[in-house]
Amino acid sequence: MPLKTLNRYVTRYRKQKKDGGGSPRWVAVEVAGHGGIGSELSVLLAGGRRIEVKRGFDAGTLRQLVAVLEQA
Repeated sequence: MPLKTLNRYVTRYRKQKKDGGGSPRWVAVEVAGHGGIGSELSVLLAGGRRIEVKRGFDAGTLRQLVAVLEQA
């Protein structure tokens, strides 16, 4: 994740906390070693589901996916 993106989320979190809004849902993550084969980015979800993004992915489609998941 680019530092710019992380900073945006941290700023949004701090503003929500200051304004008394609902608490954002943060989850713990574990960084695993790179096996040399596979995705550029892989997110393991509850129940063993996985989202993998390879170099050259369509960012618009990923944004739509994340929006749908945030509503769930």
